[in-house]
Amino acid sequence: MESDDMQDFAAEARRFLDAHVAKAPDRTALTWGEGDDTMAYFSSLPPEEEQEHVQRAREWQRIRHENGFGWITGPPEYGGRGLTPVHDLLYDSIESEYDVADTGVLGVVGLGMIGPTILAHAQQHIKNRWLPAMYRGDAIACQLFSEPGAGSDLASVATRAVRDGDDWVIDGQKVWTSVAQHSQIGLALTRTNSDAPKHRGITAFLIPMDTPGVEVRPLRQMTGGADFNEVFLTDVRIPDDHRLGEVDGGWTVALTTLMNERATVGSEGAGPVAAALSPDRLSALMRATWTWDDRALRTRLAELLVDAMATEHLNARALRRLRAGTAPGPEMSVSKLMYGQNLTAAAHFVSDVLGPRLIADTGQWGTYAWSELLLATPALRILGGTEEIMKNILAERVLGLPKEPVATAAKEVRP
Repeated sequence: MESDDMQDFAAEARRFLDAHVAKAPDRTALTWGEGDDTMAYFSSLPPEEEQEHVQRAREWQRIRHENGFGWITGPPEYGGRGLTPVHDLLYDSIESEYDVADTGVLGVVGLGMIGPTILAHAQQHIKNRWLPAMYRGDAIACQLFSEPGAGSDLASVATRAVRDGDDWVIDGQKVWTSVAQHSQIGLALTRTNSDAPKHRGITAFLIPMDTPGVEVRPLRQMTGGADFNEVFLTDVRIPDDHRLGEVDGGWTVALTTLMNERATVGSEGAGPVAAALSPDRLSALMRATWTWDDRALRTRLAELLVDAMATEHLNARALRRLRAGTAPGPEMSVSKLMYGQNLTAAAHFVSDVLGPRLIADTGQWGTYAWSELLLATPALRILGGTEEIMKNILAERVLGLPKEPVATAAKEVRP
């Protein structure tokens, strides 16, 4: 049973939403052939439409912020509400009932990952400058971590930062950077000590994206859009007061971001892609394509839905831990693994149901639209930590299996 505080908060949230937006259509009521059949994980909008989408996200975030719902868990001195993660989750569940702008371009990376890292590690003037701007919707942030030679092995970053008086000069390349084309700031990991063990020679910096020497190049995806980017850093001069954490202590900063990344990706499930795991939509698809009597497909459908239910229960367990005042353990890493696997399984299941209709646009509702999700599934097994990393976490922290052996240089043996 919810406490009086939670009930009052929920009532306040509903009053705010009722005053500003309409209720969303009932997503659980499916009439085959009606409504939008989009099943895209990544955006494929033309640039001008994407800019309009970003502007709507900014405007809705500003309205949230002005009414006390822009940063529910944040400190009041930075424009936050100072409430608990449970209040935040409660608000999200209520807002999902309303037809609001999609704020993923602001929230997934910037508000969900970079904001908490700035709060934990930045100098005071950086917090004062950027935290209110981010949670008000004025600034978007990106994560400048991955490199062509340092993805899953993040500690192998090669982008260099060299001290020059009160500044640092940064040179290198980042890749797979989401929303960099819209961002005002980026959180970068750099190599500052090549003689130290690789985890101990990294320093983190907050880089204004309009700094001379920062170049963003979009990466075109096979789904048609360009959510990701390459970012080239050439003689980028950054003041030392934009450093987060200690010199050579950037791995601690990175871990703060990564912990929030696991939670952000693992708890996804709203929007059009949620329909990929909807029993109503998947069973209706089978009936519309005359495959409902195929026992093998029905068995696969049952297995898929059971896995989706297990993921929901895992997320519910993490929520119960939050309500009890306990930080979640490895649940969100496992949830992230299952989320990607579930959507991949759904896309492959649908490809077997549809056959050629998945790749040939016949105009039939609810068929070719699935192709965008199928093309996105390889990325789901990489972003936010690869499947291999998530499986290691599951093996070591949940099942208690021994850690993988660390490769060491073989000693020379003389006769």
